Amino acid sequence: LASTCLLLDDRNLRISAASQTTAPACKRFDQIYASGRELCEHMWGTSFKYETDEAAAYTMWFFDAQNPNDAISKSLGRLNASGHETCHLRLRHKDKPGPEPDQFTECHPWKPNACCYYNTVSSFSKLKHSFGRQYHWDRCGQLSPQCERFFVQESCFYECDPNAGLYRKYNSSSYDPRCDRHALEYSREFAEAHGCAHNTWELHGMPIKASYCDAWFTACSSDNFCAFGSGDFYSCAGVYTPTDAEVELVNRTWNRLSAGFGQAVEMAEEGISTAVAIGLSASISVSILALACNCYLIRRERMGKPVFEQQLPSGAGPSLMGASQEYMEMH
Repeated sequence: LASTCLLLDDRNLRISAASQTTAPACKRFDQIYASGRELCEHMWGTSFKYETDEAAAYTMWFFDAQNPNDAISKSLGRLNASGHETCHLRLRHKDKPGPEPDQFTECHPWKPNACCYYNTVSSFSKLKHSFGRQYHWDRCGQLSPQCERFFVQESCFYECDPNAGLYRKYNSSSYDPRCDRHALEYSREFAEAHGCAHNTWELHGMPIKASYCDAWFTACSSDNFCAFGSGDFYSCAGVYTPTDAEVELVNRTWNRLSAGFGQAVEMAEEGISTAVAIGLSASISVSILALACNCYLIRRERMGKPVFEQQLPSGAGPSLMGASQEYMEMH
């Protein structure tokens, strides 16, 4: 009986834990984005711009022997005749672009001259899991193969194409390490005084071919994606992060409690004092009840209906604190 109750409680608690979290809503792509323009210009914040003049826009995938994006950069005056001499993005990128080994197949268009290391993009799984579960593109369910392929292409493009770095938001002329909390030179006082929050990985306003954005929208229109923040990937990750942490905490606590129940069952089977076994079971049961109560309180807080509300002085009103949505750190 104890074992049966344990299995039922485990199943019910895990289901309950999942329902206690406030994950972003999932909707079809064509319900989140009205077009390929909205997809490219909303999904990645301000990283990309939908460009109808395709002679002045980049593609995130190609089959040419030479990277066609190099010619675009030169025609736009962003790259000189000598070509790329550095990789401007600083996340997991190389200092300088160069060739990769024969096994470099997942992002193969950039094999001759890449800003990414083979170990960074060696497989589909590596690309998908690079930045943590909060950045998994299939949080709303398995994507169709044709849709998922576009996410892989974008990942390869960002990691490997030297031209992406030409659109770094805080480039060498504007970047100040005192404003970058991941830099050794970071100064909290300076950053707060100047209201700055720089980084070395973010893109801004990179023109992408309209036909590519439209193809992405067509491929994914019936798939589901996170709808939070108008489908902004970074905003969604910001919501998933605490949600995942809560689920992990519940699961970790339950695993410990399950182990305790197992000990109680073993003690009973080995003839240990019934009183001792009952006492241990009772202690664990209280812990489970406390965990359930915590989950309930968290749920009520997120719904804006806290169980315990602070009483305001007569005549006082609630204070509202505005918070700007910043890009989530990607490492």
